[in-house]
Amino acid sequence: MAVGKSIKMYLTIFVATTCMYMLLYQYHISRQPMPQSDIIKPPLYIITPTYRRPEQLAELTRLGYTLKHVVNLLWLVIEDANKTSELVIETLNRIGVPYEYFLAPMPEEYKKTKKAKPRGVSNRNRGLQWLRENATEGVFYFADDDNTYDISIFEQMRYTRKVSMWPVGLVTKYGVSSPIIKGGKIIGFYDGWIGGRKYPVDMAGFAVSVKFLHERPQAKMPFKPGYEEDGFLKSLAPLDNAEIELLANNCTEVLTWHTQTKKNNAAEKVNATKYGDTNLMFIDKALVRP
Repeated sequence: MAVGKSIKMYLTIFVATTCMYMLLYQYHISRQPMPQSDIIKPPLYIITPTYRRPEQLAELTRLGYTLKHVVNLLWLVIEDANKTSELVIETLNRIGVPYEYFLAPMPEEYKKTKKAKPRGVSNRNRGLQWLRENATEGVFYFADDDNTYDISIFEQMRYTRKVSMWPVGLVTKYGVSSPIIKGGKIIGFYDGWIGGRKYPVDMAGFAVSVKFLHERPQAKMPFKPGYEEDGFLKSLAPLDNAEIELLANNCTEVLTWHTQTKKNNAAEKVNATKYGDTNLMFIDKALVRP
């Protein structure tokens, strides 16, 4: 009988001690800073224009796997086409980045012109429309699928209050396009082609707050080749240079590059008579032809 009471007493002490240590551990954990990955960060909206061409899936794949390393991000993939592409949808699903995919064909009047065409403008304006209808906070960025990005720039732009800017490498003969900074302030712009632009910057070199966009309901990108960035940024007026946030270590680092992929000719169709019972027929269906 005495032995039974002793065992019960020891069990009671053991359970009480265990509970006490669990409470102390939980209190200790609650006092620790949360891991960065567990903190809810402001959303990022990445607007990517695309169009049907042999390099399309390769470039979306490259960009997609870069974006996959960025948390709390929605990828707005907008194609210049009149019908959706099953190949694009399959590629986006395989990559696994949260996305919205829709169409925004270039207006016919610009397709017919023999001059330079304003590529990507209808896509980007469609993205702005989506943001006005669906987003209230966060930051958006125009990320072309043929550029190259250091993922650190996405974390830096995430906290943009109005407009942020940074250098872009491999642009024109100068090798870089960037705001010129002196004493922590913008005193001009360094670019191979100024062209009378107020903001001679590259598309990959700025991000904008969604809230700031909502405060500028008329802001949009013009269908004017060479002046798309300048026209859009001017449509955000009033915007003083002193309000532009300087990223990439005060614009001293290059974290985005305007790389542009070499264009390829459309692939020839696989000869079904010769290769009809081989794997080449499956591969042929995965090739993008204009």
